[in-house]
Amino acid sequence: MTSDDVVAAAQHGDPEAWRELYRAHATRLVVWLRARGTGDESPEDIAAASWLVAAEKIAGFDGDSDAFAAWLFGIARHHLANARRRAARRDPAVLATTAPGLDPGPEPRTCDGDWARRLLATLPERERDVVTCREVLDMDVPTTAAALGLRPVAVRVAHHRGLKRLRGRAGTDPADPTAPAAPSPSSAAAAAAPEPS
Repeated sequence: MTSDDVVAAAQHGDPEAWRELYRAHATRLVVWLRARGTGDESPEDIAAASWLVAAEKIAGFDGDSDAFAAWLFGIARHHLANARRRAARRDPAVLATTAPGLDPGPEPRTCDGDWARRLLATLPERERDVVTCREVLDMDVPTTAAALGLRPVAVRVAHHRGLKRLRGRAGTDPADPTAPAAPSPSSAAAAAAPEPS
């Protein structure tokens, strides 16, 4: 049975198809949720709520197995946003720690290597999230786009830029403040442009 057949069987209520879908996506979903930070709720609870919504709404789903993964991660993203809002209403300090620009991002929980975690932390948030989804969680472009609420072209651009920055920093210690930073694309272009005579 192909993965697209599994989705079709799940739409018709086949329990074995649901087990197969769960085996294929459950671990990645929980890892992704842990990486994002879930406020007061556990990643497992948010994942369970996402699976429940998927089971309730699968009859209206139209797509293949890749689209199912993107759809499931999109449901989880909405549950995650709701969990963060609930946590912020209960504790204003949570809102301050999850505000854009202050969120340390997914790498502390998805990368075991301290060096790799520090290196990823040097990336802008969007590039860091895209590189984590694509390289650590092994998600494809459409799934990453749906999970992060981006367009596929934005995922490809952020992935390219993030990897380019990482390559520029690969030989340095990211914790070393004297290490040269990777040039931004605009400064690299400016450096490559010939000087006017």
